[in-house]
Amino acid sequence: MPIETAALPYDRTALEPHLSGDAVEQHYALLVADIERVNALVAGGPLADASLEDVVRQAQGRLFEHAAQAWNTDLYWRCLQPPAAGGNSEPAGRLAEALTAGFDDFAGFRRQFEAIALRGFGAGWVWLLQRTDGRLAIAATANAATPLTGPDRPLLACSLWQHAYYLDYQDQREKYLAAWWQLVNWRYVASRMAKPAA
Repeated sequence: MPIETAALPYDRTALEPHLSGDAVEQHYALLVADIERVNALVAGGPLADASLEDVVRQAQGRLFEHAAQAWNTDLYWRCLQPPAAGGNSEPAGRLAEALTAGFDDFAGFRRQFEAIALRGFGAGWVWLLQRTDGRLAIAATANAATPLTGPDRPLLACSLWQHAYYLDYQDQREKYLAAWWQLVNWRYVASRMAKPAA
């Protein structure tokens, strides 16, 4: 059964003025194209009925690239919310406590996250991850690479692909990041954390 492209969790213009409807539409169209390529590549093969996550974990080559990019992008959309829905907030509860434990405070986490995002060259992603021992960490991956294939749990994804921001900010990644922070859905990010061991 073909993998379906998840709908955006909000209207294409709902992230304005931070991300324009045109930028969202262009970025989302690439997600649709990646899912179409995944379905074409798995058709008639052993992964034909696999979930997108399973394809990412088992695939190689072009199939992996399209599947991983689709999974990364879908998580990216879910990690954002319209300003009217509570954007520009800060983490609370267990997530806030874990960020304080790992980075001194939210401001410290944000500084480290931005430094990694601005240091990277070319396309890729920056992630907030939860290690298997519960600690939080920041990592960057190039191109379509994804932490989904490793032991860490991805909590938050920030796209550093130019199609995520070029229409709005050209090559000014720092302005894109400043806008992106205004949209992060911290409740969703917190919901992805593994439950503490009993």
